[in-house]
Amino acid sequence: MLLLIDNYDSFTYNLVHYLGELGADVAVRRNDALDVQAAMAMHPEAIVLSPGPCDPAQAGICLALTAAAAEAKIPLLGVCLGHQTIGEAFGGKVVRCHEIVHGKMGKMLHEGKGVFAGLPSPFLATRYHSLVVERDSLPDCLEVTAWLEDGTIMGLRHKTLPIEGVQFHPESIASEHGHQMLRTFLDAAKAGAPA
Repeated sequence: MLLLIDNYDSFTYNLVHYLGELGADVAVRRNDALDVQAAMAMHPEAIVLSPGPCDPAQAGICLALTAAAAEAKIPLLGVCLGHQTIGEAFGGKVVRCHEIVHGKMGKMLHEGKGVFAGLPSPFLATRYHSLVVERDSLPDCLEVTAWLEDGTIMGLRHKTLPIEGVQFHPESIASEHGHQMLRTFLDAAKAGAPA
């Protein structure tokens, strides 16, 4: 079972739909509807942190759940707010983006690591965010996996744990390769290895 934490975002059920199409058995819980112990008692095989309208500190159990997933080595994918949560959970800073973007397409540059394996670089993806993980504050345990031409972080992953985030929205119909990225995450989660 895949546990998807809903951060009160309109894109949550796009993720649920895509993951379901890919064969995942998805259980959805709001970020304030359970505590970390209850989430872990569900014995998820993987966790997805959805987008949301706030910052990581306001996202219910997400920061604590990221730490618990890391300790238990449970594969975790963060999308937008979920991505920012990963950055903050491991010691990075989440700051205002130099431009607020809502529905803007961006060119995602990457080197084929993690969920980006097998994808062309660049590709177009939809962005809806006003916050980003600050590159200069990124801890040594995290690596940048995708970025914009100006260097803004669009993807990151833990170097030794199966934890990965994307700042953009792979579940948006306008994003290229969204299904493939989610499939890569699910396949890696089933194999018990980082994507």
